Amino acid sequence: MLNVPSKTLLDVHQVSQRYQKGSGEYGPPILDNVSMKLSEGEIVGLLGRSGCGKSTLLRIVAGLAIPSEGRVAYQGAPVSGPAEGIAMVFQSFALFPWLSVLDNVELGLKALNVPKDEARRRSLSAIDLIGLDGFESAYPKELSGGMRQRVGFARALVVHPNILLMDEPFSALDVLTAETLRTDLLDLWNEGRMPIKSILMVTHNIEEAVLMCDRILVLSSNPGRIAAEIKVGLAHPRNRLDPEFRQLVDTIYARMTQREGSKPAREGSFPGTGIGMALPRVSTNTMAGLMETLNGAPFNGHADLPHVADDLTMEVDELFPVAETLQLMRFVEIEEGDIKLTPAGKRFAEAEVDVRKKLFGDHLLAYVPLAQRIRRVLDERPTHSAPASRFRGEIEDYMSEDYAETTLRTVTNWGRYGEIFAYDETSQAFSLENPQ
Repeated sequence: MLNVPSKTLLDVHQVSQRYQKGSGEYGPPILDNVSMKLSEGEIVGLLGRSGCGKSTLLRIVAGLAIPSEGRVAYQGAPVSGPAEGIAMVFQSFALFPWLSVLDNVELGLKALNVPKDEARRRSLSAIDLIGLDGFESAYPKELSGGMRQRVGFARALVVHPNILLMDEPFSALDVLTAETLRTDLLDLWNEGRMPIKSILMVTHNIEEAVLMCDRILVLSSNPGRIAAEIKVGLAHPRNRLDPEFRQLVDTIYARMTQREGSKPAREGSFPGTGIGMALPRVSTNTMAGLMETLNGAPFNGHADLPHVADDLTMEVDELFPVAETLQLMRFVEIEEGDIKLTPAGKRFAEAEVDVRKKLFGDHLLAYVPLAQRIRRVLDERPTHSAPASRFRGEIEDYMSEDYAETTLRTVTNWGRYGEIFAYDETSQAFSLENPQ
């Protein structure tokens, strides 16, 4: 029998997205030249860290946002607004609290002017399909988080879309509830009981992507680009402990920690250079905890990132910023999905509090340009003080106001811990009072 190519439902062609600032200028691209296709009969995952543009791309596909450049076509027709045949399930449950389960599910059909009797029949069928039979008259406040998300799925499925878009639909649920809902949805999909032809889902959970998807598109950050396409050839149901499953997870970790192009190995994880380097909100306690974990058994200074994530029950969005901050400061090295303590990292993990602070402060001044800049200004001024607004204004030339605020707050907390400068919350000023 000849293999008949699957019909292409969605075509994203060279899509880029920038947002306009309050000043009227356009900021750096969120997405840059993204192209992809979605065919009938497949689940495709958009995998990447927070800020890589996954959800932005999904909103563009849904017709909820218009790209700055490029085009999106659904069944050959341009997408310029919400398209009939594309439905979306959000991370938040997005239910109307004053409507019952049945009324929430029927809402989309009313908008499509479906006759009342047919709308009622289809809604009851969707509620039954998604496992909520008996809760038709309940209100959202009476339901658990998992049940409310099931209502969200029923509301999306009841319109019989060709494409179901899912924006991290399990991330707001506890681990066991999320696992149950994933399994139920996969069972319905594999049994052909879902009234849809394809699924496009956003996730930052690597294991979730391997568990559910036929193809995984890995997005890089700053700006968001498709860095890799990974096909998942494992049969359903998939076993997380299967060696092939674990190997694929390891491969994706390695790909997501691989530096792009000619960026320096340590600084490449952070957008910008010099004082314009955007810093993530990572606490010193978390950094210390990761170094202590790596230094102890069973890792003894060297580990696979997936094993560390499992041991600490951390998601990619939580683990990567911590690990890459430690790499920036030369406390660890990351290569091909492995993380290894440097001699300085081992000294930190085994040192007393005062020695840790001194070591951290020395590395902060050596490897974080904004910390160097603040300290140099304080050293040069007769008063040994400077307002935070002075540095905020400088770094806003390189990044958005939100990133600037996060970066300044981060370096302030790091500098206080390392005792290279002090910061007064009331006056919002840096000084050398405490270090001296």
